[in-house]
Order: sequence, then C-alpha cells, then structure tokens
Amino acid sequence: MSIGYPCIAVGVADTKQKTCRKASATEEHLSSLIEHNLTALKHIIEFNGQHQIRLFRISSDIIPFASDKEVNTLNWSEQFSEQFQELGKLIRKYSMRVSMHPGQYTVLNSPDEDVVKRAIADLEYHTLFLNSLGVDSSSKLILHVGGVYGDKDSAMDRFVDVYNTLSENVKDRLVIENDDRSYTIEEVLKICERTGAPAVYDNLHNAINSSDDSKSDTYWIKKAKETWKTKDGRQKTHYSQQQMNNRTGSHSKSIGIDEFMKYYNEVEKLDIDIMLEVKDKNLSAIKCILATTENGEIKDLENEWSRYKYVVLERSQEIYESIQSLLQDQSSYPVIPFYRLIEAALEEEPSNTTGVNATDQVWDYIKNSATEKEQDKYQKLLQEVKNEENTLKKLKTYLKQLIKKYDQQDILDSLYFEF
Repeated sequence: MSIGYPCIAVGVADTKQKTCRKASATEEHLSSLIEHNLTALKHIIEFNGQHQIRLFRISSDIIPFASDKEVNTLNWSEQFSEQFQELGKLIRKYSMRVSMHPGQYTVLNSPDEDVVKRAIADLEYHTLFLNSLGVDSSSKLILHVGGVYGDKDSAMDRFVDVYNTLSENVKDRLVIENDDRSYTIEEVLKICERTGAPAVYDNLHNAINSSDDSKSDTYWIKKAKETWKTKDGRQKTHYSQQQMNNRTGSHSKSIGIDEFMKYYNEVEKLDIDIMLEVKDKNLSAIKCILATTENGEIKDLENEWSRYKYVVLERSQEIYESIQSLLQDQSSYPVIPFYRLIEAALEEEPSNTTGVNATDQVWDYIKNSATEKEQDKYQKLLQEVKNEENTLKKLKTYLKQLIKKYDQQDILDSLYFEF
C-alpha cells in the first residue's frame, strides 16, 4: 500500500508552479514557465522520495495551455526531453507511482461536439506528459463521467461511445471516478463494465452521493477491484474527510488521524493505494504514512516535531510541553498521541501571548546577527503586539524577512511561516 497526495507540496522550497494568461503566452515565456515547472516537479519528487511518499498526482497545469494548440505551439515533449528523462529516472528510483487528474471542463459525454473535442485533446496532452516521463500504464489519468444533461442513460451512452473512439494510449491510462453530484460508484461500475476502464472509488463522494447507504467502503472497494487488470497496477482509491462547518463535499484542512485509522484498519488487507485529497497535502500524507508504518522509530516523530514545534508553541504552551514530554522516551513510538496533540493545537488560533512566545524563540536564531536597527524594529513590533496595537501576522512577516536574510534554513524548512 502507498499513501500519497495531489499536486502541491506545502512547506517545501522551490516547488511552486507558475502559469500565465493567454495574452502573455509567447513561445519564449511558455518555455521559461515549463522549464521552471518541471524543475519544481523534480523538487517535489525528491522530497516525496526522501519521505517515503510513493504516490503523487502531478498538476494538470504543469504545461500551460498544453491542450490548446493555438496558444501553446511548442513541441514541449521534445524540447524538454532531457528533463522528462531525468524526472522519469527519479520516479523509478523512488518506486513512485504518479497520476494526473484532468479538470472539470474535460467532459467526454457533453452533447456539444466542440466540448468533446477539447476534452479528447486534453486527455491526449495528459497521456503525452505521462508517456514523456517513461512511466508504465499503472500511472493513471483520473476522470469523472461528466454531466447528466437531463437524461442520465443517454449521457452514460455518450460517454461509452466517445470512450470507444479514444486512442489506445489514452485508454491504457484512463480510470473513472464516482463524483459527489451526478454519478454514483454503482453507475461508474456499470460504465466500467462497458468500457473496460478501471474504477476509482472515492469515499467522500460516495458518502454524499450514494446509490446504497447500507454498503460499506470496503464493499465498494472490492467491487471496484474487479475492474482493475494486472497492467493497471495496484488498485487506487481516493480518501478524504469532510471539512466541518463548510459546504458539503469540501475537503478537510488536514486528515484527522483517528478517523483515518478507522478507515485504514478496514481496508488494510485490500492491497490498495490511497490518494489523500486534503488541503495540507504532504503534511497529511506524512502523518498517515508514519501512523501506518510498522516498527516506526522515534526519530521520525522528532523530525516531524522540528517542523511543527513553533506552530504548536504559538497556539498552546500546554500542548507544546505535552509533546516535548511525550517524545522523551526514546524507546517508544507514540505516533497516534503525537498527532492527536498536533491536531488539537492546530484547532486553536494563536493569541498575542502565545504568539510572541514563539516569535521570541525564533528570534533567538538571529538576534546576535541582526543589526541594531533591525533589533529596534523587532522590539517595537513585539511591544505593539503585546499591547494589541498591531497584529502577530505583521511581526511574523518581518521576522521571516530576517530569517531569510540570515539564512536560517532550519526555520525556513519548518512549518512556522506556513500557518
């Protein structure tokens, strides 16, 4: 089993991707953006590999306007072939499985022929990207069925008809996912029977849009497994949790460890890969990987603590001290209690009092290097926060400038400035 996340790495340097508007999409600009984005992807792959993350979804926007041949006229797969080869080697080195997920406008069952043509062009782009990496057919493209258009049976028929016109290259990678509005997992399975495509089961979508509430996640995962062939690799599933006090279907900010472990214990023996759809991305992926690792080591939790500790301190001195105490026993591996405390801290908002406790500890890294003028400004902002005359955010913004200036990489690699 592999556990992964989609598209964006939180708190990892040099991994942000860039795009542009059509008006500025010259060949020169697009070339620069693509080179940057492929380099950012390399950094993500390296980070994932170093943290035992073996499942990753690549952003569809990595090649700007790739499926619009009138805008992006570059032969990008050839132009950047060396970078693609390097990325492919890294992916194989780390035994990583990658995927892509075309967006909501890639609709194969639309009654509008132009929409369908654009959808096919988008699938061809995604397929070419994965082919350029040299990854096998277990690296998939995830797609929803599309709209209902007033007649679901006809819409399903159109999907099958258009699917049958796709190139074999696209078919080898395409998998179909249930959604939270239109197509249940049962309806997706019927389409998979007709097309031969594998089905990806999404637990939250099924909780919202289910054809049979009496059936468990395990039941549907087993049914979906029947659609996966050897060439498709290990069965993939999507897992997410509902964000409290938000619209139905909104993914949670973080994966709650207790809820995840309940799910994991149900599906552990099913031999599946789990893609976490969650807003904090790699943070939850690492959490879930460490929580499900056999023979875990305390050093892994200590490494995590080095990234979280100032985030926790600026929210709760009590939780900070509890975690410090929890990690003192070097023979233990208290991974679940550790993440419960992290989650409890993140539920709290920083106060000015707890916030300045954290800024003072971070300030200690640079106070002897800072100029007199910088020291005066920090102390002035600090006092304003204590007097509630200014915001903690402004103090942290200034502190971040100094941390960067004096190259305190340990703090920059932490999550302190991400929250």
